[in-house]
Amino acid sequence: MAVNIKAYEEIIRELGEKKVQLVAVSKTKPVEDIRQLYELGQIDFGENYVQELTDKHPQLPGNIRWHFIGHLQSNKVKYIAPFVHLIHGVDSYKLLTEINKQALKNQRVIDCLFQVHIAEEETKFGFDEKELEELLNTNLNSIRELKNIRIGGLMGMASCSDDVNKVRNEFKKMKFLFDKYTHIQNANCKMQTLSIGMSSDYKIAVEEGSTMVRIGSLIFGERSALAGI
Repeated sequence: MAVNIKAYEEIIRELGEKKVQLVAVSKTKPVEDIRQLYELGQIDFGENYVQELTDKHPQLPGNIRWHFIGHLQSNKVKYIAPFVHLIHGVDSYKLLTEINKQALKNQRVIDCLFQVHIAEEETKFGFDEKELEELLNTNLNSIRELKNIRIGGLMGMASCSDDVNKVRNEFKKMKFLFDKYTHIQNANCKMQTLSIGMSSDYKIAVEEGSTMVRIGSLIFGERSALAGI
């Protein structure tokens, strides 16, 4: 299925009114579809898999801002460090230090978001509330020593549920945590981005304070079973 241009334009208009940034989730989608959306003005694209991202990157315009939104293993950071725009799913201090190491090798500063676990599903990754507090209070000086990363905010995924109140409450919790740490303003940690909301729940996320949403199927169409999604 080609890009749903009408849906994309409606989403862009809706988000523009709220000053919310769109990341178009292009995982499993062909380069041609990404290029079509790029030609409509979209430059932020999200990918979940390192191999797929490194395959697509050289085939597309250099000013595309690639967001890595999947679970990132430390041993794969080196493959995306030369060009990735924003890593959404930093879920351990070990991963953060590896990103810093690879960014230094590439003479870059890489922007990151801390992933917070707010959903009931155990399959979701991320820091819990206590771990986040320890990281941003007790270990904040250690983060300051990492000169080649920049923490820009938080990312989270709500439960996969038809219960609107459950989803809304999880997003409320994310906004509460985000606001709790907005006082941190130093060279490599400034809480400015709250990345919550996907195709099924982005409207609720925006209502609850999201500044960035990750939307794929509404724009590119549903992913096939053959893609493993």
